[in-house]
Amino acid sequence: MDKSTWLGMGIAAAGILSGMMIEGGRIAQILQPTAAMIVFGGTLGAVMLQFPMPTVIAGFKHLPHAFFEPKLGPRAMVEQIVGFANKARKQGIVSLDADLGSVNDPFLKKALTLAVDGTESQELRKMMELEMENQAERDEKIPQFFEAAGGYAPTVGILGAVIGLIQVMQHLSDINEVGRGIAVAFVATIYGVASANLFFLPVAGKLKFQLHEKQVMREMVLEGVASILDGMNPRMLETKLLGFLAEPSGEKQEKISKEAAAPEGTLAEAHR
Repeated sequence: MDKSTWLGMGIAAAGILSGMMIEGGRIAQILQPTAAMIVFGGTLGAVMLQFPMPTVIAGFKHLPHAFFEPKLGPRAMVEQIVGFANKARKQGIVSLDADLGSVNDPFLKKALTLAVDGTESQELRKMMELEMENQAERDEKIPQFFEAAGGYAPTVGILGAVIGLIQVMQHLSDINEVGRGIAVAFVATIYGVASANLFFLPVAGKLKFQLHEKQVMREMVLEGVASILDGMNPRMLETKLLGFLAEPSGEKQEKISKEAAAPEGTLAEAHR
């Protein structure tokens, strides 16, 4: 589990509910299925109108990623690539064909498959860089999906409150019913504002951060597989890949990688 996500949600919920109960409120007062139906149904409809269905489906598929950490972390990925480098150095790059079935990361598996099939390192870089660019374009739409939901939810909540007030105006003869109806009507506003600021927008921020980390990891994977093809020493390769973890900013890391590639590639050619 992602402890930060779960802890943050718990603290936010506890703070708001505790404050409400201290002021004499009850949790049952904000449990209104009709308001929830209006807010969440209206928000879902609005984002489905804005985004194509593949993006909507991808958004829901990526939602659990905000609550659970990836199975294979960056350091484990470095260890796996270095292990492949050691095996390729001893038995040849073709020997990695037997390990392709155990590779879970799709990007790493595709890069290794191209390497085993005899693709030159420069050609492999071009093909996988294009893959990274396309994947990055698809990934950036996922946080936008939740950001859009965070923008629509408060407005739909106000719409729900207005609908509730319209119903209240039909019962002005009973003052007790009017007071209760107004309280219920504003629950929709609570749902809209709370869901936007305590769920949709934070989830969008968390996914944006995670997708950036995945993009850095793809750059690391590409550099690792290309370096294996270039015959780089596994120890040098490990040091190079750990640099991505120490400073994962895109442009600076790319610059470092390009500067490191030239002398190391030359050294690898000399060893061969």
